Amino acid sequence: MKSMRRLPAAAVFLCALAACTLPRGAAMQSEILKNSEAEAPQFAHYAVDSKLLPAIQHWPASKAAVSRQWLSGGIGRTGQVLTAGDAVQIAVWENGENKLMTNAGSPTTQLQTTQISSAGAIFLPYAGPVKIAGLTPDEAREKIQTKVSELIPSAQVQLESTPGKSNAISLVGGVARPGNVPLTDRSLTVLNVLSEGGGVLPSIVNPQLRLLRGGKVYETSMQRVLDDPALDAGVRPGDKIVVEPDRRSFLALGAAGREQVVKFPQDHVSALEAVTLVGGIDGARANPKGVLVLREYPASAVHADGKGGPAQQRVVFSIDLTTTDGLFSAQNFEIQPNDLVLATESALVNVRTVLGLFNASLNTARTAQKVEAN
Repeated sequence: MKSMRRLPAAAVFLCALAACTLPRGAAMQSEILKNSEAEAPQFAHYAVDSKLLPAIQHWPASKAAVSRQWLSGGIGRTGQVLTAGDAVQIAVWENGENKLMTNAGSPTTQLQTTQISSAGAIFLPYAGPVKIAGLTPDEAREKIQTKVSELIPSAQVQLESTPGKSNAISLVGGVARPGNVPLTDRSLTVLNVLSEGGGVLPSIVNPQLRLLRGGKVYETSMQRVLDDPALDAGVRPGDKIVVEPDRRSFLALGAAGREQVVKFPQDHVSALEAVTLVGGIDGARANPKGVLVLREYPASAVHADGKGGPAQQRVVFSIDLTTTDGLFSAQNFEIQPNDLVLATESALVNVRTVLGLFNASLNTARTAQKVEAN
């Protein structure tokens, strides 16, 4: 009988426990949003639906998003263009008895291989310096031929060139064969050069291109260049190209399949894809009506009227995955770098926990009663 008397007391205790906050793995939506209606809220709250999407498309990027620039076009002329540092080898052919550059027993002479000077010229015996930088090998040969013909009318000139280090592209990393790629053709593009380096390493997820030129850095994704041929920019001497994994990420917390920092596997990730990337939401714990995306905007993006930008720097977007509009909207809501995707916990978790404790207590009491009865 004492055990039975304990039951009402246990029930009262468990009811009181239900009113308290039990240990949980995630916050509930009501807890996160409880101050959104205050007179001076510290964040703005927006429900993600078909009405909101057109408006936020014109909002500035989040505080963590970095503006990136990339080149387009700029493809040079076909063939090699000589520049300072290139190696040039000249052969002169002569006919007749009176020869200036060749020997009596040989119709040709190979001049010593020389490099184009910083002034863009080479020194030609009997003719002096000849500026050939900026010319194609054929144009340079014709110019030298003209100079030699002034001295030896019957002479013929042959020219071969090898690009120097300053007339090359540096593949710094992220490809099968990093190193210098001689610029033997000014019509080469970024994709051409990557191909010369053996292609992008397959282990790199969502490869990003960085091109360093003249003290400036240009960045874009490999997929973007593949999708738009106009972005396959022409390269120039001295360019440095690096291929690296996408450094952008978002954080997933709460009642999701996994809590982790998630790297962007592609250029654009929707809220629905973000949930999928972390294994979905926990069916036993999560509130499918309360998937939250927490984001911080720069102060310059804030618009008090909520038009053209958020009303506060800190913004909470709530997504309801139990409605058709919510699912479609989640598919079109884009996650930005450093976003926090939070799967909130269902309020029913507390109820289930309390009922479990009550049932366990009840079973214990019944067991005790049977023992006393025996």
